Amino acid sequence: MSRVPLRPEPTGQHLVGLKTPPDWVAEFQGAAGPLELEIGCGAGGFAIEYARRNPAVRYVAFEWRKKYAREVAYRAEKHGVKNLRVIEADARLEIPRIFAPGSLSVIHLQFPDPWWKRAHHKRAILTPAFTSLLFSLLKPGGHFDLRTDVEERAKSMLATLEAAGFMNLLGPGVFHPRPPDEVPSTRERRYLVTGEPVYRAMLLRP
Repeated sequence: MSRVPLRPEPTGQHLVGLKTPPDWVAEFQGAAGPLELEIGCGAGGFAIEYARRNPAVRYVAFEWRKKYAREVAYRAEKHGVKNLRVIEADARLEIPRIFAPGSLSVIHLQFPDPWWKRAHHKRAILTPAFTSLLFSLLKPGGHFDLRTDVEERAKSMLATLEAAGFMNLLGPGVFHPRPPDEVPSTRERRYLVTGEPVYRAMLLRP
């Protein structure tokens, strides 16, 4: 996708800067299925295929990089994936505005930037405060889908999620095996070929 030219039209801007959550039923043309969120959809390999396989799900994907966000929205429309909305914006600013407490069924966070430099750690998504917010947005019984290829960050993020109240059904600090029918992200497909480890957990809001 790096060679694809930047498409001129921003995506999802009608959902940016709202004071209160939108009418999601109206946004998805009358659909009232489970509402799911992906934070940082990247090249969109997971978002598009997951939404395609689960047409009853209303899928909202954030991506702050313009080229990726616009290309994912274009590809979804091209392939007739009508239950996916891509929002080109900073998820940390917009998520608290557009989702009501208890409104989400699943939150997906896959391969976030590890922010190697200590000075950049504040840019990480799963700060304790933001993790607590995400916990409140999930409905009871909702899930948090975490995946990363960086072991150090995986352990840190898992600990932060568990401290916020998420339940790890395999036990504290334990990562989960890959389900055979799981949709891989664009990045994860490479690791399935090379055999490099992916650290994953599907956590529950009790």
